[in-house]
Amino acid sequence: MPAAPRILLVDDLEENLVALEALLAGEGAVLLRARSGREALELLLVQEVALALVDVQMPEMDGIELAELMRGAERTREVPIIFVTAGLHDQSRIFRGYETGAVDFLHKPLDARVLRSKVQVFLQLHRQKLLLAEQLRDLRKAEGELREAARRKDEFLGLLSHELRNPLAPIRNGLYILQRAPAGSEQARRAQQVMERQVTHLSRLVNDLLDVTRITSGKVQLHRERLDLAESVRRTSDDHRASFAEAGIAFTAQAPREPVWVEADPTRLAQAVGNLLVNALKFTERGGHVALALERDGVAAVIRVTDDGVGISPELQARIFQPFTQADRTLDRSKGGLGLGLSLVKGMVELHGGTVAVESGGPGRGTTFTVRLPLAPAEGSRAAAAQSAGP
Repeated sequence: MPAAPRILLVDDLEENLVALEALLAGEGAVLLRARSGREALELLLVQEVALALVDVQMPEMDGIELAELMRGAERTREVPIIFVTAGLHDQSRIFRGYETGAVDFLHKPLDARVLRSKVQVFLQLHRQKLLLAEQLRDLRKAEGELREAARRKDEFLGLLSHELRNPLAPIRNGLYILQRAPAGSEQARRAQQVMERQVTHLSRLVNDLLDVTRITSGKVQLHRERLDLAESVRRTSDDHRASFAEAGIAFTAQAPREPVWVEADPTRLAQAVGNLLVNALKFTERGGHVALALERDGVAAVIRVTDDGVGISPELQARIFQPFTQADRTLDRSKGGLGLGLSLVKGMVELHGGTVAVESGGPGRGTTFTVRLPLAPAEGSRAAAAQSAGP
């Protein structure tokens, strides 16, 4: 709810200020009072006002001099000023008042209806001004977001064309060899293996794109079943162990021997854990370490993938789960990929009612991804009861 607008009342006579406050008490505004031009300027240094009602005839600094000073300051240049005067209708003084930026003159004794009507008009203009300023800020923010989205889209399209083109050359070379090499020869067998790997890579890229689209549009269907997460984690780690060995990265996996039951889609959950392992593999150098661990924490199962690799800067951590973040130039493009893996992890985990978070000390200081999933109802109830019972 916006703050109430402020009206500055300036008059050297206390009784006039009291009268103005009584007349404006029901206008829904905060009334600020000043007994001199100097006191008014001091208030204007710390308060934003929607309107100023200024007595013309004051000692030391009259109302017109105050208005001139207000118009000369950036902070108060746009504040509407209504002069209040008990003097005669001096045309030269009125003209000078309008020259200083006055919007109106009111003559004493004041007509309460006229005063309230004019004040309401300027308060409404003030509210509209604030609304327009807010809308302008929103438009500028939206414009910035659109520009960033367009930039990221252009980078992604360039990256996509690069990633899709890369496998084509080995496939074309393999076809050339197969057309000329003797059937069943070692050369033909190697060419076939290369082509199979590249086709698998292409399929993975296309599947990732389709999965992101399905998650975004809410069209992913989970086939839930009662799943032993410990066994699933062990199988997934075994599937990736050879890749770590080939890359010269030490890999360890720990899971409880007893079952950790969750209600989950086995394929989608294995995909999420596998994507975290692939991410750790990409950004950990040869000789580094990656650890996968599963444990219970109250009514949740917690999966952690920790590496001592390149780490993530704080600004990138804030958007690491957004699609196509891999396209950011701050990441090592030689590692390949479309930057969809972590977005898929987030989408799949959240579809299972869980959360995923990232922690990193910054570039060169490694990264930990933590996935929390609710335990299956029966096991979750037992875990909660055991936790509340205490030692």
